[in-house]
Amino acid sequence: MKRLLLLAFSAISLSACAQAPDTQAPDAQAGAEAAATAPAQNPPAGPTPAAGTPEARALEAIRALNPDIPVERVAAAPMPGFRQAVVGGQVVYVSDDGRYLFLPGSGGALYDAHAKRNLTESALAGMRRDLLAKIPATERIVFAPANPVHTVTVFTDVECGYCRKLHSEMAEYNRQGIAIEYLAFPRMGLGSEDYKKMVSVWCADDRRKAMTDAKNEKRVPQRDCTTTVNMQYDIGRRVGLTGTPMILAEDGTQMGGYVPPAALRQALDELKAGAAPPAG
Repeated sequence: MKRLLLLAFSAISLSACAQAPDTQAPDAQAGAEAAATAPAQNPPAGPTPAAGTPEARALEAIRALNPDIPVERVAAAPMPGFRQAVVGGQVVYVSDDGRYLFLPGSGGALYDAHAKRNLTESALAGMRRDLLAKIPATERIVFAPANPVHTVTVFTDVECGYCRKLHSEMAEYNRQGIAIEYLAFPRMGLGSEDYKKMVSVWCADDRRKAMTDAKNEKRVPQRDCTTTVNMQYDIGRRVGLTGTPMILAEDGTQMGGYVPPAALRQALDELKAGAAPPAG
C-alpha cells in the first residue's frame, strides 16, 4: 500500500524522466528515480489548522495517502468547495469534505482519499486493456519465468536509458515471478532510425536475441517485413504513452515508467490484493 501511495505523489517526477530525451546515463536516471520515490527524511512541520476546518480535513486527506510528504501550505482554492495545498512542490486540490484530491500536474489524476483509489486511473485502465487486446500474442516479445505470478506489458524503445536498464535486470524481474511482454514504441516517431531498428527486431528470426542485442548497442541486421510495429505505436499513443518505458498491469493499470524488480513485484501484489492503483 505505501509503495502505491508514494507513487501517487511522485508521478510527475517519474513521468518527466521517462518522457525526456536520454541525456542521463542509466545509473544517473536510476538515482533520479530513486530520489523521486524516496519519502522525505525530514518533512517540514507544515500548517496546523484548527480541527474541523476544511484546511484540517485537506491536510488529513493528504497525510492519509502519504504521511511522509511535506505539506508546505493549505489555503482556499480558486474554485468553491476545494482547498489548495502545496505538497512536495506540487499543487493539489482537496474537496472541503476531505474526500477527493485532484493532482493537475499528474495528468489530471483524481483520487478518492477515503477509498484510496485513483479514480482517473480506474477509468483509463479498462480502455487500455481493451486496446492491448487488439495486439496478437504472437506480436509480443516475451521474457517470462516458467510459472509467472504476474504478467505486465511494457511499451519499450531500443534507445532510451530507462528501457535499457529495465532490460538489463530482466533476470531479476523473472526471478520475482514477473513475465514481461514487450510492445514497440519508437519514441522518435515512425520512419525514424529508431523505428527502423525496432522493425528489424520484430523481423528477426530470434526476436528475443535481437531485442537484447539492440538494447546492448550491438548491430541488428536491418530487415523489413510485415509487422504490427505501426499498430503498437498507435495503440501506445492511444493509451496515453508519451515516453518509454510504460509498464501496464494485466488489468490495464499503469504501474509507472522504470520500476525496480522488487518494487514492481510489491506494487503488483498490492494491486492484485485490491490496493489503490498507482498514478503512473
